[in-house]
Amino acid sequence: MPGSPSAFRSNSPAPAVLAPLLSPAGLVARGPGGCGVRAAGVPGDASSLDRADQPAAGALIYNSFAQFLVKEKGYDKELLTVTPEDWDFCCKGLVLDLEDGTFIKLADNGTVLRASHGTKMMDPEVLAETYGKKEWKHFVLDTGMPCRSGKYYFYDNYFDLPGALLCARVVDSLTKQNSGQKAFDFWKDIVAGIQHNFKMSAFKENCGLYFPEIKRDPGRYLHSCPESVRKWLRQLKNAGKILLLITSSHSDYCRLLCKYILGDDFADLFDVVITNALKPGFFSHCPSQRPFHTLENDEEQEALPGLDKPGWYSQGNAVHLYDLLKKMTGKAEPKVVYFGDSMHSDVFPARHYSNWETVLILEELRGEEGGKPEDSEPLQKRGKYERPKAKPLNTLSNKWGSFFIDSISGQENSEDSLVYTWSSKRISTYSTIAIPSIEAIAELPLDYKFTRFSSNNSKTAGYYPLVR
Repeated sequence: MPGSPSAFRSNSPAPAVLAPLLSPAGLVARGPGGCGVRAAGVPGDASSLDRADQPAAGALIYNSFAQFLVKEKGYDKELLTVTPEDWDFCCKGLVLDLEDGTFIKLADNGTVLRASHGTKMMDPEVLAETYGKKEWKHFVLDTGMPCRSGKYYFYDNYFDLPGALLCARVVDSLTKQNSGQKAFDFWKDIVAGIQHNFKMSAFKENCGLYFPEIKRDPGRYLHSCPESVRKWLRQLKNAGKILLLITSSHSDYCRLLCKYILGDDFADLFDVVITNALKPGFFSHCPSQRPFHTLENDEEQEALPGLDKPGWYSQGNAVHLYDLLKKMTGKAEPKVVYFGDSMHSDVFPARHYSNWETVLILEELRGEEGGKPEDSEPLQKRGKYERPKAKPLNTLSNKWGSFFIDSISGQENSEDSLVYTWSSKRISTYSTIAIPSIEAIAELPLDYKFTRFSSNNSKTAGYYPLVR
């Protein structure tokens, strides 16, 4: 029945894609009174633009952190060796309990569906004894529960997932070394690894492993957009829409990504480009906490009291951006549609704080269609950080099951045991629609009418293509 968890039952990680993938396209939703959307925003990262090579990029991200932990923090060298089978641990929607090193998968009511200590999955008996049928200790019934805190961390996008595998293996290593260690304090070292590899000056200074490798061979980790993507963006501009590019990447890295993905003239496709946006704070912080800055040679200059014209800016806040959109459109309440691949950084804050329409880019809707043949290139031509080759991260995890639904432990053979995951509930709560990629809607007419999640009681109505 549409809208029930059984609609997701299949051997793929998500509902079957019922229409061919096309190309990134425009969402023109209709607001009250038939008022059309005036502005469309997309994050400027490869994941949201659906142009990252997941296995290659995932291996590079993993190695960037693992090398730091081993060389700078003294962790076991076995962290540097990853087998293709290890990548099956990766699954969006997991939460890491930073206190005891446990990963859990939550149901929409806050109960624990599956759990692992490090990479070691809990048996049903241990799961029942540990968690029972009660809510997880940090769960808040309101789906606005934060995805980050000092006690836990949710993994909700593909850039994060290699870190989930690394953290799980760190827990394995520490448990082995310290005879069943119960409490853990490794997270500070993970944060130090983030700072080392991704601090603001890292791209310019060739710091860490990630940026030097991306600059050396971007074609190994990125795919250029098909012409239909660029055509769609031009169609939106020609239709009078204001196009926004908002990314937490710094301007130098954003420039490299977008030039490779969209072409040297990518900036001409957008009216406003905002880098180092520091999402979700871009949406949640007040203007005085997060002013916009001008840029000169990719370096931040003076803070601005507000925005008075289109252009390329750094940091900033949604309030001042919306004031600019009012000025540019001549509308008191211009409608904005925002595309993003992270519930935590994109979709939830854009909807919750700014009341924008939101389109979640959810590659799980593609199943395994997005995968590329593993042996499409001779081994000797593959990059330094591509071995061993990882599976596409949107494929089904044998350890964790579907991103959307799961069975209550001990009742797997009962149809009534199927429940929605907490991640699935957040999608239907905060997304206007969810799509497998921008490409999936690119060739649709700009006035195509999508069915919203909020249009009826079905929790699957907003998935495009439709879940049946």
